Order: sequence, then C-alpha cells, then structure tokens
Amino acid sequence: MNLYVKNDTTIEKHAGIGGKRKMKHLIDPLDLSVEEMDSFLDLADQIMENPQKYSQVCAGKKLATLFYEPSTRTRLSFESAMLNLGGSVLGFSSGTDSSASKGESVADTIRVVSNFADICAMRHPKEGAPLVAALHSEIPVINAGDGGHQHPTQTLTDLMTIRSLKKRLGNLTVGLCGDLKFGRTTHSLIKSLARYQGIRFVLISPAELRIPDYIFDSLKEKNIAFKEVERLEDVMPELEVLYMTRVQRERFFNEEDYIRLKDSYILDAKKMELAQNDMIVLHPLPRVNEIAVEVDSDPRACYFKQVKYGVYIRMALIMKLLELEG
Repeated sequence: MNLYVKNDTTIEKHAGIGGKRKMKHLIDPLDLSVEEMDSFLDLADQIMENPQKYSQVCAGKKLATLFYEPSTRTRLSFESAMLNLGGSVLGFSSGTDSSASKGESVADTIRVVSNFADICAMRHPKEGAPLVAALHSEIPVINAGDGGHQHPTQTLTDLMTIRSLKKRLGNLTVGLCGDLKFGRTTHSLIKSLARYQGIRFVLISPAELRIPDYIFDSLKEKNIAFKEVERLEDVMPELEVLYMTRVQRERFFNEEDYIRLKDSYILDAKKMELAQNDMIVLHPLPRVNEIAVEVDSDPRACYFKQVKYGVYIRMALIMKLLELEG
C-alpha cells in the first residue's frame, strides 16, 4: 500500500520494503520559502544570460501539459520552456480532448500520464485539482492555474520581472489595480511580495471588487503597509510598480455602477504622465481594454517583457523539480 504525506511542496512516497523517496511539486507559491524562491529566480537569471548552456539539459525528458481549460500564454510558455531545454512535450489543451470527457478522474489521469512523461504542468477549472494530482503522481506536478485559486508560475514570472527591472523585491511601493476580489494573480503576488522587507501596497479597485478579507486581515496581522483607494489617478505619482488587471462587467450587480467606474481603471497616456519616470507597468494578460494600446510604446510598459521572463522562470522550475543541473 502506498501512503502519501504532503509537506509543503514535498510529497513523501512510502513504498513498503522499497523505502521512500521525496518528490517536489509546485502547487501554491507559498509552498516555496523565500530562499527557494530566490534560488529559482537566480537560476532563471543564469538561463537568461546564457541560454545555450542549458539547451540540452532536458534531452530525453518529456513534459506533459494537461490543460483542462483553454490557455494560450501559460501552455505555450511551458512548452517553449521544455523545448528550449532540449526536452519534448505531449498533452492536451482542453478537457474535451482528454478522457475527462468520458468521466476519468484527475487521480487516474495522472497515474496514467506518469508512465508517459517525466514532469507535468496542469491547469484545471476546479480549485485543488493539481493537488489531487500531486497526491497520486509518480512525477513532479506543477499547478498551471486551478480555478480562481492559485497560479504559482505567474507569480514567479511577476517576481522575476520586478526583480530584473527594479533590481530588488523589497523596499517597493506596488500598486495593484482592477479586480482585486477575484483575481488569483493579484492574491498570489500580494502574499509572495509580503514576505520581503519594506513592501508597501496600494490597492486600487471599486468597492465591489476590493481585496478579500482574508488577505486584508493577513496584511494587518503582519503589519505590512497598505492603503485602499478607488481612483488610479490619485496614487500614480507614488507607485514604483503598477500591476493592472481587468475590471469585469460581470462582477457588478448593476450596469450603472460599472459604467460609472470602468473608465477609472483604464490606463492611458494621460494617466501615465502622472507616473514616475522609472515606474514599470505589468499585466498578467490577456488584456481587453484596461490598458490603452497607446501605452504599449511607453518604455515603462513591461507586460510583453513579462511574457519572456515567464519562459525563463519555467525553464528554471522544470530543472529544479527534475533535479537537473546545467
């Protein structure tokens, strides 16, 4: 009988006489200590500086991308990362393309896929599905997004982008704007950045989409500086990082409130005039209309650079979980 015991990102498999081995997974960004997170970022920096050195690290290794819901950036970023390391990829891009459409469980799927691949990236609409997979997997599992819950590799991408462009992760004033209630990327980023010294948050959203109480309470408990505002213009001059997200019409109880507030959360050239010369603008993408196209040519607009950093951090993550060295 196999017994699985989860301890942060480590699941220990006890296999009777065969002994036990430890396997690393990434399900929640807070599973990583600050030291582990920094080591991932350091490796990603090294890969970025000399990609050729790492071009065959994963030769003979396979990544399974199990995406139960559509994705463009995350799935292709994982696949690009593995191919850049000299490995190969297999998988599916929709639940309808897998045996899930026949009723197969996540636990059974990962048991099968463990025979085909060396590592797995899973996106699933149900919160907790990647953790279930990790508990039954013979290979490392990476959570590539589960419902509105966690998106740890986006958080690592955000941290790498900030550290690369601002040269630090502490002593920063970070504004997060838009849907702070339902946005999984903002929740994970706040919780991760809050572990660094000197972080101050400016939370910019309509009252209907303010940050959840559990995050609000956590910031107060840890004595982390933050304030909540409803107008982006009022705080632009003090921000060093601005993380934009979309204000979604469907989150409002009535159309009148949405119309009243929506333009306050569209970043345009006029608002950018209020910002510091070295502020950076990030966005997890895809955007709809919350950042005007005219902002793209501003050197402070870094959301497409963010995509490139995402490939390097996923390369580092694959290497670390497979315990490979360059």
